[in-house]
Amino acid sequence: MDPTQLYPELQFQFARSGGKGGQNVNKVATKAELYFDIPHSAVLTEEEKAVLLEKLINKITTEGVLVLYHQTERTQLGNRDKVTEKFYQLIRKAFEKEKPRKSTRPTKASREEKLVAKKKRGEVKERRKKVDFD
Repeated sequence: MDPTQLYPELQFQFARSGGKGGQNVNKVATKAELYFDIPHSAVLTEEEKAVLLEKLINKITTEGVLVLYHQTERTQLGNRDKVTEKFYQLIRKAFEKEKPRKSTRPTKASREEKLVAKKKRGEVKERRKKVDFD
């Protein structure tokens, strides 16, 4: 089946890749490059597009196209499947809500450390005062 029918908004390009493959490396374009145009996506809402553009800024071109590649497999099909899986994991992770941090009590050691620091600071300030010789 044609990959453009399975993933209508994903564009794939193939190029020669390094790594395993022997003489095949020099002849066959097995490196899979995936392109996803975020601003022109029909499946994403405007809010989702904004989240992706913000969170994936290091993997996006100036036009807003997400670019991923994979080249470790020996076949185009294998690399295409791997890069597609990488894409879905990246999208899933971008939309995950970060759990809010639960505030905890300071530890006994940190409280004592704070008291020691305050005492030391107070002594420094005390030594700055003018000395009364009477």
